[in-house]
Amino acid sequence: MLVLVAVLVVLAFFYGKSRGSALGTAGGKLHSLPYYHGYFVALMVAIPLLMLAVAWPAVSASFIEARALAILPADLQPADGLARDAVMRDIRLLASGVISDPDRLSAYPQGVRAAAADFAKLNWASGWLQIAVGLLVGVGAAMLASRKLSTRFRARNSVERIFLTVLIICSAVAILTTVGIVFSVIFETLRFFAKVPVTEFLFGTQWSPQTALRADQVGSSGAFGAVPLFIGTTLVMLIAMCVAGPIGLFAAIYMAEYASPRARSVAKPILEVLAGIPTVVFGFFAALSVAPLIRRWGESFGLEVASESALAAGIVMGVMIIPFMSSLSDDVINAVPQSLRDGSYAMGATRSETVKKVVLPAALPGIVSAFMLSVSRAVGETMIVVMAAGLAAHAVSWDLIETFNPLQAVTTVTVQIATLLVGDQEFESAKTLSAFALGFVLFFFTLILNMIALRVVARFKEQYD
Repeated sequence: MLVLVAVLVVLAFFYGKSRGSALGTAGGKLHSLPYYHGYFVALMVAIPLLMLAVAWPAVSASFIEARALAILPADLQPADGLARDAVMRDIRLLASGVISDPDRLSAYPQGVRAAAADFAKLNWASGWLQIAVGLLVGVGAAMLASRKLSTRFRARNSVERIFLTVLIICSAVAILTTVGIVFSVIFETLRFFAKVPVTEFLFGTQWSPQTALRADQVGSSGAFGAVPLFIGTTLVMLIAMCVAGPIGLFAAIYMAEYASPRARSVAKPILEVLAGIPTVVFGFFAALSVAPLIRRWGESFGLEVASESALAAGIVMGVMIIPFMSSLSDDVINAVPQSLRDGSYAMGATRSETVKKVVLPAALPGIVSAFMLSVSRAVGETMIVVMAAGLAAHAVSWDLIETFNPLQAVTTVTVQIATLLVGDQEFESAKTLSAFALGFVLFFFTLILNMIALRVVARFKEQYD
């Protein structure tokens, strides 16, 4: 179907363009260039065909599934939704032809095999019928669109309106998706706060969402104090930014101000390769290399270092964020006008003085934005913390050294969200709903960071000619 859409759209474009050229050579003065006529006919063909390609599978799938279930014997009819999904999974598996061994085929009831055969035939017929209907729709749309072509037809205006509508729809989809995510998280968060007080969640010092087996255990009905998670997230984020912030900024300054074109052509791709490494690889590196190295180093100084520590996770996370921080800062520094540098050099300033007194102050808003975005990246990281920092949330005490000890295992908000939603969960329980509350807090925190970055940019932004 997609091949048919592409072929018909290309043919419609050349057909419309040739019609426009013919109208122009016939002596009339065209309002729009011939290729705008081609774009108009192509768009008039593409829009209904794409709508058909999206709507047809959804409509035909429900009909074919209902047909396959209808021919099942009475004893094989599913009793509920789960049974229906299981039966349809077997039917699709048999219809795909993956199982060809007679012994394995005989393990399925005859009724299921007959339904699978009918399912395969209907899918085959539906595919060809879709192509036939698409061909008729495409040809019909091209004929209707070509009837509008004339010397006075404003093809350019029509094409621009269509593209403007498409852009508005895409923007609306992005906005509505964001709004939907926010409201879905808010609704589930309100359900959680109906079960657990807000003060306990925000200021509680014990996190144990699992229900205990005995009433005398801590958190027999679940302890949902998120302060340990906030502390763990902040600790790992600060360690990561202490690594990524200076190194990323200094690397950006070197590449933008000091590096030769040849050195930049080598260093820039290497940093981009580092940015493309999956986070799970960084997690393995942290768990298998960095964490044991930190533990041996700590033991050599008589320190007690856990096998999984916030320091190991933060260092590796900082290394992961270096390309992000460096790339953003490099773009900001390069955006500073060269005339500012030339003026500084003309006043007798050295290159280092120009960087410190002219370039960095001019690029300050962008650098702050890069820091804020890097912090958001660190706060949202999951895999490295899961593999290198641990899963257990330690209770908060008045001993600040013990509470903020980077040599001990910690957990973060994102890790707990992933842990709470793994496997089959009951979405009515406070344990599962707490993941949405944590997500809302994380969303609110990143929103505050973005607002701070915007205020800093607005406060220190300078306009250059």
